Amino acid sequence: MSLHTLITKSAIAYMFTRLLLLTLTLTLSWQTHASQQCETVKLGIVNWTDVQVTTAVAQALLESLNYDVKVSTHSVDGIYQNLSQGKLDAFLGNWMPTMAPIIKPFEEQNTIETLGVNLEGAKYTLAVPTYVYDAGVKTFADLVRFKKNFGGRIYGLEKGNDGNLIIQKMIDSNKFGLGKFRLMATSENIMLAQVKKRVHENQWIAFLAWAPHPMNKQFDIRYLAGGDDFFGPNYGGSTVNTNVRTGLGKECPNVQRLLSNLKFDLAMEASMMDQVINQFVPAKRAARSWMHNNPEQVKTWLNGITTRQGKPADAKKIAKDMKLSFSH
Repeated sequence: MSLHTLITKSAIAYMFTRLLLLTLTLTLSWQTHASQQCETVKLGIVNWTDVQVTTAVAQALLESLNYDVKVSTHSVDGIYQNLSQGKLDAFLGNWMPTMAPIIKPFEEQNTIETLGVNLEGAKYTLAVPTYVYDAGVKTFADLVRFKKNFGGRIYGLEKGNDGNLIIQKMIDSNKFGLGKFRLMATSENIMLAQVKKRVHENQWIAFLAWAPHPMNKQFDIRYLAGGDDFFGPNYGGSTVNTNVRTGLGKECPNVQRLLSNLKFDLAMEASMMDQVINQFVPAKRAARSWMHNNPEQVKTWLNGITTRQGKPADAKKIAKDMKLSFSH
């Protein structure tokens, strides 16, 4: 073999080795960068108890997998603005169909994605106490006949809420003769306090109601018919979706996979919400308590999930460890 041939082969081997090292360096750099990007997960909530408890489940599971989780409270519109700008990673409270007009522009801009349904069988529409229903208020169209009894008011939730927007739309268009009614934008806690007070005093009130929620057992209420064009059929029959910012799946596939795994049911949420509302238990503690007592569900949620470092999630240990969070 000639000296020239040896030199050529040595040069090729050297270049190949350098190229391999460069590729490995870039790969490790990318993996480190991706890991750092996914180290903190930012979840958004609205001050609704159902979203608080489902988000608390996500937070507790992510923390058990060694992620740092930041939870912040916003209006509905603020949630989607922050998701679209990458300031939030996920939102577990996309109630449909009532939020359809709010979410549509962001979907068209391809700045948010819907992972899928996390709750089926929900309801969201106007309701009244049963004694008001029995007195003749069975539909949306009946409200106007008893305007004085209601004080011309319909109680809603926080400003910017999708249900509020629907009520205001009905008022502005004088639908069902509601043009002279006034929307009372409050909050879940304030609205329910008003319901409790009115029911105790046998007074009239019309308000936004939904299921799952302990109000359905705490108060004797009836949902109004006739609002299909606004709240959807079957007394505001709803599904709740999980939304994420576009790109989360590529950057943090393990996080998105976990969020996709999170499916709830009415009884599950109602149990956790009852602890929060009636037993004054913080949402995160209620969620951890429920998971400790339901390890099989935790196992389902963690199917195919790893820790942030890439190790398989130990669902049995995680469910057991949840007790440590609420036993002190």
